[in-house]
Amino acid sequence: MKLVLRNTFATLAALAVASTLTLTLTSGQTQAATPKDMFVMATLLDEFTTLDPGEIYELVPEEYVANTYDRLVRVDLKDPSKFNGDVAQSWTVSPDGLTFTFKIRPGLKFHSGNPLTADDVAWSIQRTALLDKGAAAVLAGIGLTKANALQNVRKIDDTTVSITTDQKYAPTFVLNVLGAWPASVIDRKLAESHQKDNDFGNEWLKTNEAGSGAYKLVKWSANESIVLQRFDGYRLPLAMKRIVLRHVTEAASQRLMIENGDIDVARDLSPDDLDTLSKAGKIKVTSVPQATLMYLGLNNKNPNLAKPEVQEAMKWLIDYQGIQKNVIRTTYKVHQTFLPEGFLGALNTNPYHQDVAKAKALLAKAGLADGFTVKMDVRNDYPYSEIAQAVQANLALGNIKVQLMPSDNKQTLGRYRARQHDIYIGEWSADYIDPHSNAQGFAWNPDNSDKSSYKMLAWRNSWDIPALTKETLAALAESSTTKRAQMYQAMQKEMLAKSPFVIMFEKVSQVAARPGVTGLEVGPINDLVSYRDLKKQ
Repeated sequence: MKLVLRNTFATLAALAVASTLTLTLTSGQTQAATPKDMFVMATLLDEFTTLDPGEIYELVPEEYVANTYDRLVRVDLKDPSKFNGDVAQSWTVSPDGLTFTFKIRPGLKFHSGNPLTADDVAWSIQRTALLDKGAAAVLAGIGLTKANALQNVRKIDDTTVSITTDQKYAPTFVLNVLGAWPASVIDRKLAESHQKDNDFGNEWLKTNEAGSGAYKLVKWSANESIVLQRFDGYRLPLAMKRIVLRHVTEAASQRLMIENGDIDVARDLSPDDLDTLSKAGKIKVTSVPQATLMYLGLNNKNPNLAKPEVQEAMKWLIDYQGIQKNVIRTTYKVHQTFLPEGFLGALNTNPYHQDVAKAKALLAKAGLADGFTVKMDVRNDYPYSEIAQAVQANLALGNIKVQLMPSDNKQTLGRYRARQHDIYIGEWSADYIDPHSNAQGFAWNPDNSDKSSYKMLAWRNSWDIPALTKETLAALAESSTTKRAQMYQAMQKEMLAKSPFVIMFEKVSQVAARPGVTGLEVGPINDLVSYRDLKKQ
């Protein structure tokens, strides 16, 4: 565990948080509510391995970045087809559609007090590309790479930045990419003051923060909590002085804490907990559809899992409706295609249901009538463990014997990203509200070698797909919205029939809040969660 104490306030904050959050329950008594200027939320923080926006590629860390860093633009949550300026006050597109020019708001400052200029904006985007870590894949979507970022992202003057793409894209696609966390604006002067061996301050930013967002980092305790403090130099007024994110893995624990006033919001309650609390009138529940899919990834390096008949058989063995009804009743819905509902071209069809006879016939056709044994990596949190156990029982009906390998999310992700898994059960969330975000993940793999720089989901499952990769790129370049939607629908149909992905569910976020808590904006992706308008009565 590593603590990051930014100033003397941090020690006081830690003491205040500890005293506020300690459970002091006695029979028939509950603790007083959290302070009016402090917002405390229970969530899952075990994905954090770094705080650097140029390195992060996980869901909850994206939410942290969205509230501590600014970027050029932000998606309008009320209408995701529109964009609001963040550090950019205006922008224009060149006649050829290749160059986007942004004017930066005057008078902006970082948390350090350093002025925020066009130089910081350009350097930050260049930096993500040059670091060439996971987040760089998002910028590569508009052709910004390690090889060309210095030429294609330029400071024109102290208030002007120009960004040139490698080909003409729909302007909304480019703005979606530049409004995502890999384009977060970093305090160049501060980051470079901590640079080691030309790492752009990466080692320091793993545990520190250099943003200009609504809140600044006070303390990060790995797998325990994150404490944020209001940035009084922010361009908008903020009601909450302090934000505390607590890592609470058990849904039952989150329920107890929100019942007793130890937290203001719980993000991971079970359906039963939500029903009980709602009926008691103790919380208000808001349902928010999420661009997050839960799926099985079948590694083609395993010769049994590489067989198309086995992949399809597993899709027929799973009792999707049964799992949804009994395990994740209100928090997920059945969804079997790679585009979430609401995206351009989404194919909202779910052809698979449990048909054991059909699955056994396919396994026999693959020469595996007697089944086989395989391992499944699973995150040891709700609901992943419960769903994995149900899937294990479903697959056993076809004599597929699954050994569950539970561990924390960093370990399961580590094995998955190294292609060391057999089956991985996990989630994929879109990076931005455009179909290419998911198509790039599931249907794009330009280099299937172990040394590939493009390590998206198809690569992680060793799925070599030159034809689908070409289809993905063609859909990205298509200027006609109607035709583009048709292309994505065709790809989804193809992958339903044959792919190493068993896509099962789409997440429906259930945000449980105590009375009087308002203003928590939860968008369809974690990168669009905002704490700016939080208030408590």
